[in-house]
Amino acid sequence: MKHKFKNLSREDKIFYSVTYVLMTIFFIVVLYPCIYVLSASFSSGDAVQAGRVVLFPVDFSLDGYRTVFSYGQVWVGFRNSLFYTIMGTAINIIMTVAAAYCLSRNDLPGRDAIMLIYTFTMFFSGGIITSYILIKKLHILNTVWCILIPGAINVYNMIICKTFFQNSIPGDLLDASQIDGCSDIQYLIRIVLPLAKSAIAVQVLYYVVSHWNSYFSPMIYLTNQDLYPLTIFLKSILVQSQIDPSTIMDPELQDKITRIAGVMKYALIVVSTIPVLIIYPFIQKYFVKGVMIGSVKG
Repeated sequence: MKHKFKNLSREDKIFYSVTYVLMTIFFIVVLYPCIYVLSASFSSGDAVQAGRVVLFPVDFSLDGYRTVFSYGQVWVGFRNSLFYTIMGTAINIIMTVAAAYCLSRNDLPGRDAIMLIYTFTMFFSGGIITSYILIKKLHILNTVWCILIPGAINVYNMIICKTFFQNSIPGDLLDASQIDGCSDIQYLIRIVLPLAKSAIAVQVLYYVVSHWNSYFSPMIYLTNQDLYPLTIFLKSILVQSQIDPSTIMDPELQDKITRIAGVMKYALIVVSTIPVLIIYPFIQKYFVKGVMIGSVKG
């Protein structure tokens, strides 16, 4: 690296030096809040409330996590969020890949008209009230299907996947497979999907993050607490942790809530982000390739 840097011109050295400095600053700006949240979640309530946490945990404590997991709803939320994430992502990938593959074929009748309809939905929709009425008329209100079905296909992700198929899968493979008697489904499963692992991995990451962080749709369509995802329970717990202590008559309970409120908030943030942090390393190696190839218009 040093040898390459020496061979650069003076202007290039200045450019790279400024770039490295700026990227380092941006990295610190992005990284510090994450470190602070993690440190605060392992600190005592008094330290967080007094603002003594700067970089590392102060008065190491697990009270925030104990308080969070003492709520039974947190485990119900984890279970529901995992279900919505796994099932929702499976439905999303199946629908997205199927639509993208069909629209990537030049021999699909009415392909341009179908693509126009898909694109139209990216800019125009019926709105919240119309969507709610539709969900109610379909008799899936307050069921798991009202979370899984409405967002079965993300048009933006489908376009990325479609472009990937068009630019990265040679048309000669389709001709050769048809000569060998391969059906369209066999061609998709046996040839296209293995060659599109990077694009599909990126789609999986997008959909997993979307489902895990989903908040608005469950809040609108669900009233049964047994179906609430983790995000709804976290919101409820955060609201409870911010109750005005002056309204509580028990001095001991008042002091506990006052001290633990800040720590509990940061512990909730850590708990809700762990699953995404776990899955990301397994998909990261496909991320850049899948996004860059799929983002080229064909």
